[in-house]
Amino acid sequence: MSSLKTWKKVLLSILIALVVAVCIFPFVWMLMTSLKTRVQAINPAIWIFTPTLENYRSVFQKRDLLLYIKNSAIVVVTTTAISIFLGTLAAYGFARFHFSRKEDVAFWILSLRMLPPMAVVIPFFLLGRFLGLLDTHILLAIVYLSFNIPFTIWMMRGFIEEIPQEIEEAALIDGCSRLRVLTKIVFPLTLPGIAATAIFCVIQSWNEFALAFFLTSFNARTVPTTVTFFLSVMGIIWGEMAAVGVVASIPVLAFAFVVQKYLVRGLTFGAIKS
Repeated sequence: MSSLKTWKKVLLSILIALVVAVCIFPFVWMLMTSLKTRVQAINPAIWIFTPTLENYRSVFQKRDLLLYIKNSAIVVVTTTAISIFLGTLAAYGFARFHFSRKEDVAFWILSLRMLPPMAVVIPFFLLGRFLGLLDTHILLAIVYLSFNIPFTIWMMRGFIEEIPQEIEEAALIDGCSRLRVLTKIVFPLTLPGIAATAIFCVIQSWNEFALAFFLTSFNARTVPTTVTFFLSVMGIIWGEMAAVGVVASIPVLAFAFVVQKYLVRGLTFGAIKS
């Protein structure tokens, strides 16, 4: 019996290792490609080579990648902060109050998140042109809010419903206002859920391509849209494209690493409830 358990553990470890290898292989491949010369990057059979940082120098010096990173950071931070604040307040209303057709309204909010970007890009483009907001951080932030707030509401509703309502009722009886209950009880207790939701909002906003591509041209252009810089009649510049991919991955990975403690707790803390 002991031998059987040992073999099960070995097989499970091998399976986990394979899954991890499959998951990280694309990033490793991208990192390797970014460290190759232009000629080496064309040949995927080259595994042993002398690394070079020429692709990174090129994207920062010739492509002005730092500008697009700044644009992405401005939009992502703004969108995530507003989405978490407004989404959590709305989620608290859905979790704690009862009103007519509440579930229908909640499903309608969720349906907004289901809309494909290409279905709404033209209306947003026309609206942005009418208001003079094309190629601005403001328009891009508003567009991202329309997707992130519904997602935040549904995520945070599940987390808030996991908190025993008796805790809030006791605080209200002791004289706390509803605002104080939110700031002193609800927000601290749902911090893991907020961190988990923020991670998903950051990833969705940082990686979004279609809306940013059509609604910006230079001033507010984000990192994902720079992929078009490396497509030409002469072919694809794989090395520089991979370098941009590696650089674009670092902020999200760093943010996830910082809040990983809350992320793990948040993913197991609550669940979306119908």
